[in-house]
Amino acid sequence: MEESRPRRAQPAPARIRPVPIAVTPEGFWCCPSPAALHKSLKNPHHHHGHAGGNSHSHSHSKQQRKIPSAPPSVAPSVQNAPSVTGDAADKRQEQAGDAEAQQHKICVGFGQPETSDLTVMLYGKEGIAVRMSVHRDVLCGSSAFFTEKLSDGHVGSPVPCVEIHDCDDAEIYVETVGLMYCDEAKHKLLKQNVSRVLRIMKVAELLGFHACVKSCLDYLEAVPWVGEEEDSVVSSIRHLQSKSYGVSPLLKRVTSDTPYSPTDTLSHIMEMVLKSNDDRGRREMKALVLNLLKDSSRCTDGTSDICSELFYGSCRGCLERLQPLFVEASEAGFPSQVTRQITLETDNILWLVEILVNQRICDDFVVMWASQSELASLHAKLPIASRHTVSSITARLFVGIGRGEMLPSKDTRLLLLQVWLQALIDDYSWLQCSCRSFDRKLVEEGIGQTILTLPLEDQRSILLSWLGRFLKLGDNCPNLQRAFEVWWRRTFVRPYVNQAR
Repeated sequence: MEESRPRRAQPAPARIRPVPIAVTPEGFWCCPSPAALHKSLKNPHHHHGHAGGNSHSHSHSKQQRKIPSAPPSVAPSVQNAPSVTGDAADKRQEQAGDAEAQQHKICVGFGQPETSDLTVMLYGKEGIAVRMSVHRDVLCGSSAFFTEKLSDGHVGSPVPCVEIHDCDDAEIYVETVGLMYCDEAKHKLLKQNVSRVLRIMKVAELLGFHACVKSCLDYLEAVPWVGEEEDSVVSSIRHLQSKSYGVSPLLKRVTSDTPYSPTDTLSHIMEMVLKSNDDRGRREMKALVLNLLKDSSRCTDGTSDICSELFYGSCRGCLERLQPLFVEASEAGFPSQVTRQITLETDNILWLVEILVNQRICDDFVVMWASQSELASLHAKLPIASRHTVSSITARLFVGIGRGEMLPSKDTRLLLLQVWLQALIDDYSWLQCSCRSFDRKLVEEGIGQTILTLPLEDQRSILLSWLGRFLKLGDNCPNLQRAFEVWWRRTFVRPYVNQAR
């Protein structure tokens, strides 16, 4: 709980009082964030208090003060505390602080020097310094780093000072040292988020606080990883594989030791979706798989040829199942279930076409569909209620050619128009009434653009045939007037222009 009180005027500056170790009910040291620390620059009289979870109250304050700043160094260093006391020590401290005040303007103190036997100084970036009065046996019992620095061969004074320079995350350093006072660090991490635990684990590894690293790994193994947290966790623990922390359970969440290849798994998923009979489940899973494949820049295993063969194998399977259904539906008295199966296989093909378009490998399917002359001949023998959904495949291919989503050859485009355009015209009225996703203007634009990509003589024969149908059917026939106008200008206007020139 923060309180802001005006400081009473005093004849002389008050001595800076050491702040006890502030421990929250969860067991953490209350270390302010860098943003909160910097507020003390603007308001040096702003004090903060905190009540701990123990029987006696612990306090925590931030004060602007001048402290000596050691020269920067790459690795942490150990320095002996000066053996001067009393007024001489205070005077020496003030003189050193005046000389170095520009380097570290903010200082936060933790602990009581009267009861501690070790001082840890953290020199963070942006002018932050933290002094911790701690206990040597606690830190040496938890941290290999402090054990090495405080060995008898390195320290000759009973009250040493360990200085850590260029701390990127001084707040987390303080919190990690606070965890050394906890019996079970794992339980203290319960209220933390994944990002903060990763920061704690990084500092704990640098300090050789192996129990804390293990607790962080146990936490990460148990909690969900949301969004970008997964990449952060994996990148943070991969380098720990060579150590005895046991990161395999975490990595198994994103990797598998099973012999099944991603292509086999994708094939199994597609087979399950294609054979589904539930309308809602099939519709939702098709949309999900389509979006997942669309978002993937590469196929599941990175081999486009294998994925292409997988998709086209599914297309061939649908066409092979559609052929006998057409034969059965062309006979009198066929069961109504046949119409249902034709609709399902048509929907499957449309889904596969969308996948091929997104993968930019749909050219071969245009060849495959344009070659279905036997299927097109049976089309006219079927009742329109059973066959009209098949024409939506043709309409989708015309839209794709008009948009440039597929680039079949000239002969393939001509064959597609010769084999399937008449069937599309015959089913046009049903497509407009029965198919919610049918966009008449888009389909008509696609048909017209496909026709206009052909040689002029082929344009003439197809458009004149269309004109005869349009004059009889009206709105029940695709309106290709825009394509007709372009062909007209190409045929009747441009030759006279060239002759005049």
